[in-house]
Amino acid sequence: MTHHDVVVVGTGVAGLTAALRLAEDGARVIVLAKGVGATHLSPVTVDVLGYDPERVARPLEAVQRLIEQRPDHPYALVGPEGIRAAVAWFKERFADGPLAPYAYTGDVERNMLLPTAVGALRPSAVVPETMAGGEVGDGDVCVVGFRALKDFHPLLLTDNLNRLGAVSARGLELDLTPEGRADINALGFARAFDDPGFRGQLTIRLADRLRGDERVALPAVLGIADPHHAWADLQERLGRPVFEVPTLPPSVPGMRVFATLRERLRRAGGRVVLNNVVTGADRAAGRVTAVRARVGLRDVVYGADWVVAATGGFASGGLELDSRWVGHETALGLPVSGIPAVGSDRFRADYFDSHPMGRAGVAVDGDQRPVDATGAQVFENVLVAGATLAGAEPWREKSGDGLSLATGHRAAEIILAESGARAGAAAAGIGG
Repeated sequence: MTHHDVVVVGTGVAGLTAALRLAEDGARVIVLAKGVGATHLSPVTVDVLGYDPERVARPLEAVQRLIEQRPDHPYALVGPEGIRAAVAWFKERFADGPLAPYAYTGDVERNMLLPTAVGALRPSAVVPETMAGGEVGDGDVCVVGFRALKDFHPLLLTDNLNRLGAVSARGLELDLTPEGRADINALGFARAFDDPGFRGQLTIRLADRLRGDERVALPAVLGIADPHHAWADLQERLGRPVFEVPTLPPSVPGMRVFATLRERLRRAGGRVVLNNVVTGADRAAGRVTAVRARVGLRDVVYGADWVVAATGGFASGGLELDSRWVGHETALGLPVSGIPAVGSDRFRADYFDSHPMGRAGVAVDGDQRPVDATGAQVFENVLVAGATLAGAEPWREKSGDGLSLATGHRAAEIILAESGARAGAAAAGIGG
């Protein structure tokens, strides 16, 4: 059995944030997961708070009101200043990361309004630099798609943008395919955009079709290995602002975040180990002493002083319901709260309603330790972060990656503070 200071379960934003913050302070950290997590599915824009319930312009102010109205919300654990610190930390990780000078821009004080792949407007606080030029109100837009990329439809996007009246937009679809392949996804295009030759081909086909001072919107595929230079080069070639619009999965911006955080973790001495299905834990005296995982046909045991559970919500398989509508967290078996009682409503008729099931998750105390239905602490050395937490509706609030980042960062800070305090007490005892 190998032993680590901290075992983190989950490779989403919450898990990678907690792991990297811990490793930066010298903790021996390993991240276990069965796959790459939600980063590859979402655009990984830091949506601190988009709706409450109306669209939010100033997210940090709205968070303070939300906490006052709903003290059970996970943001109440972190507070506005904790969110601010976590977002600043996240942005700094890109400064000398593997994709530098690729960066995130924006701040927690103001939401930008950016177009989605279907032409809706998404309020986001901090976004990749390659997306920021899409903010509405900054001029007309020409949306460019590719016939071979079936996950991005420029005419649908522009039609909906024009219906909203937020911006004047028109769409173009180019017959330009990397290596002439008949079937290619966003990642294939992103690899092609790393090649100056491919960017040159796009420029030739597009330059004389642009009008006036139109900005150019492209699917979020502007490079995977060197996105900053791919984006900057296209702006120079076309002589106008260029910005990315998120596509359907796989998410290239999400892959960039995963690559950055994982590489930073490796440099700090931590590890990410995939294809590990966490099946349970060894317990003693109210603590988890080891995490058990299945790797192929083998069972592997990872000893740990601390565990961070960041396995996600129902959508990612981090939470499950059995046939009796009893919920549990799938890695450590933590209890799930907020599930409506038998015979009561669980879902509303309208998709966008606030569903009774929407806030179900693992309930925690003020230090993010899981508690049971009576409020009693389940484990002394387990902290919960991200979508696993009860109390939020990230898809309605547009708060998902903001919550994951803030609670993952705080979980690490709690562990570092308590580990330091215990080490200091032990040293004092030895010295006496």
